[in-house]
Amino acid sequence: MNKLTDKNIIITGAAGFIGANLVMELMRSGKPMTLIGLDNMNDYYDVSLKEYRLSEIEKLAQANPQISWTFIKGDLADKALIDSIFADHKPDIVVNLAAQAGVRYSIENPDAYIQSNLIGFYNILEACRHSYDNGAKGVEHLVYASSSSVYGGNKKVPFATDDMVDNPISLYAATKKSNELLAHAYSKLYNIPSTGLRFFTVYGPAGRPDMAYFGFTNKLLKGETIQIFNYGNCKRDFTYVDDIVEGVKRVMMKAPERKVGEDGLPEPPYAVYNIGNSNPENLLDFVDILQQELVRAGVLPGDYNFEEHKKLVPMQPGDVPITYADTSALERDFGFKPSTSLREGLRRFAEWYKEFYKI
Repeated sequence: MNKLTDKNIIITGAAGFIGANLVMELMRSGKPMTLIGLDNMNDYYDVSLKEYRLSEIEKLAQANPQISWTFIKGDLADKALIDSIFADHKPDIVVNLAAQAGVRYSIENPDAYIQSNLIGFYNILEACRHSYDNGAKGVEHLVYASSSSVYGGNKKVPFATDDMVDNPISLYAATKKSNELLAHAYSKLYNIPSTGLRFFTVYGPAGRPDMAYFGFTNKLLKGETIQIFNYGNCKRDFTYVDDIVEGVKRVMMKAPERKVGEDGLPEPPYAVYNIGNSNPENLLDFVDILQQELVRAGVLPGDYNFEEHKKLVPMQPGDVPITYADTSALERDFGFKPSTSLREGLRRFAEWYKEFYKI
């Protein structure tokens, strides 16, 4: 049985990379459901990409009349708006993917992170809390995006969800850790089933241009030099977007169980999982595969001189040397493990890039 059938589902960040792919995957399931997407369409990166994703969603919505799709342009930090969306749509499941992303940008523009990631998430938690007012059934499950960045400079690998994560090295990481703490408190106080997902370096077609694979492609195409941090001695657990979406979808269907503890009070129905590929790749190997796939797709010419356009530079503030997900809990509870290889994922990206930018 598809437990998402006939559910009212709010997805914030619905024009974002993961959010849009999740909406489209739910539409392709063919099951009747009501999807409400929220996004502020900010210009942190090229808005035309967000508009493209929304247009792809619209095509699917028209092809799947059993799905009710509503898109609302608005901001998580607007408490009155969030409250009115919850009052109007009475969600069964809330997936909070809206956030100000990016480690480096958090150094330059901290305000955006406080507004979206702290105040915005607080507004979601409050709306979930009040969804139970007057004996209403309310929200069955809140799923929200955390990040592998909460692990900071963790030396123990792979990163497991029971590792201590009290030493963030960027404001972005600190806001994501704060989300987990707030969700835990609200789960305990108001019995809200909540699951946090620590995503590991998500990539794929129509992704975020501030991510390395996309930014490198843009620069190489313009003949500019790409900078490879920590002299190439960085490893990233690259996770293809379809794997992330499959993980989110499975988690949505299975909320942590509400239980009463020995003290007669609710035990927090709270969980956190890693979603990653459990296969960290060296940045130099990653760049090598990317350039091969860009040539193969015809984005760059076969005789492109990559060595001339590569520069090894020191580590950036807020960056970490390695990300590496222990996904055993996800496998145990949901029978799922991301498996798309980096070459396969970058191939799909390169083919999309050629078509989207009409190269």
